[in-house]
Amino acid sequence: MLVPMVIESSSRGERAYDIYSRLLKERIIFLGDAIEDHIANLIIAQLLFLESEDPEKDISLYVNSPGGVVTAGLAIYDTMQYLRAPVSTICIGMAASMASVLLAAGAPGKRYALPNARIMIHQGSGGFRGNTPDVLIQVKEMEALVEKNHELLARHTRQPLDKVRRDTERDFFMSPEQAKDYGIVDHIFTGRGESLIAVAHDETAKSGTGLAPGAGDGKAADNGKSAAPEEETPATAR
Repeated sequence: MLVPMVIESSSRGERAYDIYSRLLKERIIFLGDAIEDHIANLIIAQLLFLESEDPEKDISLYVNSPGGVVTAGLAIYDTMQYLRAPVSTICIGMAASMASVLLAAGAPGKRYALPNARIMIHQGSGGFRGNTPDVLIQVKEMEALVEKNHELLARHTRQPLDKVRRDTERDFFMSPEQAKDYGIVDHIFTGRGESLIAVAHDETAKSGTGLAPGAGDGKAADNGKSAAPEEETPATAR
């Protein structure tokens, strides 16, 4: 994949960055792939680095992912919860399966979706091979991971656990408005003119130069709806 480069000029000359490194300087992390171990390690490393830079300043996690391996997603989730720095989540495109859990796990009041984003929740799935005892062990592990995801969604959306179990029996697609009603996101970004970088970082500084969605300028709606399908990965996936 070709990664764009950006050039910055200063009194000390010019410096080239790949676009993701440049965004990292603004405390922005971009999750734009299926979630697997390599991607999870990159996201975790960036989260830890940004907290070491400033443990009080918000980190913004932009999500456009079909989901992926549950254990890899849980590693990102645990890191988000471990950090002192608040992690704001913003859905652009789609957040499906494990990615929807990460979207919901953002700091309270700082979970956003763009107006045409799609959000989808469902049970995890996977395929198993081997002799019967080994397959049964893997099935039990998958069931445990599915239940863990149910519990996390219930915790962050404040929905009853039984409702989450029912809703995830099949793919459950949501618009941003529906996702807001469900408790997965808090705001829908609907206006132009305010940069998404400012949206991500100014929620706790509304008296400053930037306003977060819904902070007095009418750029965020108080509702949400949308979601998209995701790819499956072996064993503990989705």
